Amino acid sequence: MDSLNLSPRLAMVARFVTPGARIADIGSDHGYLPAHLLLNQNITYAVIGEVASGPLENAKHELDRRHLTAYTQVRLANGLAAILPEDNVTEVTIAGMGGILISEILSAGYQRHQKFEKLILQPNTDEQVLRTWLEQHHYQITAEDIVQEGKHFYEVIVAQPGEQVLSETDRLFGPLLRKQQAPAFFAKWQKELQRIETIFDNLAAADKVETSAYQEWHIRYTQIQEVLS
Repeated sequence: MDSLNLSPRLAMVARFVTPGARIADIGSDHGYLPAHLLLNQNITYAVIGEVASGPLENAKHELDRRHLTAYTQVRLANGLAAILPEDNVTEVTIAGMGGILISEILSAGYQRHQKFEKLILQPNTDEQVLRTWLEQHHYQITAEDIVQEGKHFYEVIVAQPGEQVLSETDRLFGPLLRKQQAPAFFAKWQKELQRIETIFDNLAAADKVETSAYQEWHIRYTQIQEVLS
């Protein structure tokens, strides 16, 4: 993967960026996503934020070799602190982190009164935590997608300012994803059903069928079956 050929999960993020946007890519690592968007003239400006010097230098190197430094700012900063008011950032992308960490990054920015026209988020775990944060902080989910990359499944959650009430099912499965029933969505939750079946077998072998843990897993199993049906 490089800025000319994005991985499937980053290509999915890129598809949701508004043409002509000024973006901030937080935790950009090599800077592949903003570089790709600039090379294809999808955006006009990018802030690249990194919390560690190693990834920061990787991003600088990528932007320099693609002759994109005039259209970018690369800053060593924690989360959304990389974004300054004069950047006039309209959209934020955060990919490749857990949903809890993304929520913490957004919370720190929210306390600084940072609000953006669009958030394009790709959590690799705890998606329900992130959806709950968005609901509680006056963002509504306007688009979702899912892609399989190798053995892993990655969801993209797009949110914009607005009010939204999510059910428990919405938070876990995605209010839009569960309605779209894409092949990757179906495959992800079929895989989870298989994992839970293994847990059932282990609990049964340990004579723990009557435990609260077994009952909790049974509720989750039934919930997944209902969504997939």
